[in-house]
Amino acid sequence: MSVYLSEYIDPACRARLEERFEVVDTFEEPEEVEALLVQAVEVDASLMDGLPNLKVIAKVGVGCDNIDLDAARKRGIAVTNTPGANANAVAELIVGLVLDVCRNITLADAKSQAGAFPAVAPQEMCGIEVGGKTLGLIGAGNISRILAKILGGGFGCTVVAYDPYMSKEAMDSMGYEKVETVDEVIGRSDIVNVAVPLTPETENLISGAAFDKFRPNAILVNAARGGIVNEDDLYDALVTGKLRAAACDAFVCEPPTAETTRLFELDNFIGTPHIGACTEEALARMGEQAVADIACVLEGGQPAHRVV
Repeated sequence: MSVYLSEYIDPACRARLEERFEVVDTFEEPEEVEALLVQAVEVDASLMDGLPNLKVIAKVGVGCDNIDLDAARKRGIAVTNTPGANANAVAELIVGLVLDVCRNITLADAKSQAGAFPAVAPQEMCGIEVGGKTLGLIGAGNISRILAKILGGGFGCTVVAYDPYMSKEAMDSMGYEKVETVDEVIGRSDIVNVAVPLTPETENLISGAAFDKFRPNAILVNAARGGIVNEDDLYDALVTGKLRAAACDAFVCEPPTAETTRLFELDNFIGTPHIGACTEEALARMGEQAVADIACVLEGGQPAHRVV
C-alpha cells in the first residue's frame, strides 16, 4: 500500500504519512498506489485508469479543478479537499494586495531602487485609502468572510456581496448586503474581490462588457483561479482607465511570467505566483486534514472532507 506524493507538504504532516504508509513520487509500481496526495498535479481519467487499486485522491487546498471529479465518481474513487484550512492565509494575502495597489507599494519600491524620485512623497505615487470604501465580494465563502471582517471591521468598509448559494438572512447576520448580480457588485464597489471556484459557469465571469461597469477608480483582486477574470480584457481595462489597478494571485498559465501574460507590463498591476495558501500555518492545517482523510479511507473509514 503506497501513497503518491511529488509536491511539497508540511514536513510534520509528511512524517506522519510516512509513519503509516509507503510514500512514493513515481508510478513505477502502479498497482501499489492506493492514494494520491496532490496540490497542482493534474489527475485525469487516464491516470486513474493506470492505477488499478487507487482508492482516494486527497487535494491539499479547496479547488478541485485539477481533478476529473466525474471520472473519480464513475470509478468509485473518493476525492477529498481541505476546506477552511487556508482561508485565513488567502484572506490576509488579499488584504496585502489591496493595500499594495491602493498605495503603489511595489511600484514605489522598484522606482526607489532605480533612483527615479528626486524628492520624497512624489505626486506620481499618490494612492487612495482603503478606509470607508465599499468592498464587493463575488463569492461569500470562508475566504470572503474573513476578508470582510478585516476590511469591514478594521478599515470601516461597507460590504456588498453576490453569492447565489447564500441567503439574504445569512449575509445580514454577517453584516453585509446581498445583491443579486455580479454586475451590481461591480457597479457599487471600490474594491472587488473574486473568490469563486473555476467552473464552466465562472470561466470568464469578469470579461468584456463587465469592465465597463466598474467605477473608474476601482480596483480588482483575483486570488481564486486563473480564467475567472479574462486576462486580455483586464489588460485593456487597465490601459484604458476603466480600472485604477488590479492584482492577481491566480493566472491561466502558472507560474506567471512576463512571457505568459502582458499584465506584468503595466505599472497599475501586480501579480504573485499563487501564494495565497503558502504560509507555514496554512500548510500545516491543510496537510493535517489531507493526511487524516487518506488514512481514514485506506483504513476503511469515511473521510471528513469528502468532495466525491
